Amino acid sequence: MPAQTVQEIMTTDVVRLQVDTTLVEAARVMRDRDIGDVVVVDNDRLVGLVTDRDIVVRAVAEGMGPEATTLGAVVSKDLVTVRPEDTTLEVARLMRDRAVRRVLACDENGLVGIVSIGDLAVDLDPESVLGGISGAAPNN
Repeated sequence: MPAQTVQEIMTTDVVRLQVDTTLVEAARVMRDRDIGDVVVVDNDRLVGLVTDRDIVVRAVAEGMGPEATTLGAVVSKDLVTVRPEDTTLEVARLMRDRAVRRVLACDENGLVGIVSIGDLAVDLDPESVLGGISGAAPNN
């Protein structure tokens, strides 16, 4: 039976990196943790999100040196957030309507998790192609 709320499927071990972290450092963290995104913070203040694709498309493809460029230069600041008690169906609609692949789960104290489109696929439709791919073990 599919989960009912964001809290049931969100990843709570969110990796936070400082805005002045270089892209090389961020890429290594993503590789080592087997993740595709990091939350960017300025001390404790939430700044945005950077994905592995952001590093490639916004920096490397534009000729920005990954050893000198920081997360602050490529961060997506237009974040979509949800609450842990929101339903998974509400989140799926929101992701569709806003055309985003990840949303941050926040409560009154701040960031508590992240939900990806793959998390929703595994939960809502595990037999779908995306659900099967997202639920499979990594093949790095």
